[in-house]
Amino acid sequence: MDPQQELFSALLVALKKEYPDSVYDTFLPPEGTPYPFLYLADNDQNDRENKSAVFGTVSQTIHVWHSNPRQRGTVSQILLQAKQICRKLEHTGHFSWSVQEMNQQILADITTKQPLLHGILEVTFSFS
Repeated sequence: MDPQQELFSALLVALKKEYPDSVYDTFLPPEGTPYPFLYLADNDQNDRENKSAVFGTVSQTIHVWHSNPRQRGTVSQILLQAKQICRKLEHTGHFSWSVQEMNQQILADITTKQPLLHGILEVTFSFS
């Protein structure tokens, strides 16, 4: 399996275990979905090969949306738990993983009639 897909699948399983019925991938959830929810979004992979192995990095974006802008602490806590899940991921079926960098943002989101909070977590993993 491709490293980025293997990482994506492992994160999806781990996040769904922590947040059953609140984690989405591929498509954003339908209108009326209860908040807060997580969306496992884009990722990218950079790899290199030597004579015996493939190694490189995979960056994964995780979004969190909440419908109550006054509950910033809830979004922050969910992002913290997502970061902890990422840091605990050390091995998948074919690769070893290590978090190299994390970038977290919490933004006001006015793309809907109801003001939202939007947390964005960008995680870069190295693999070998």
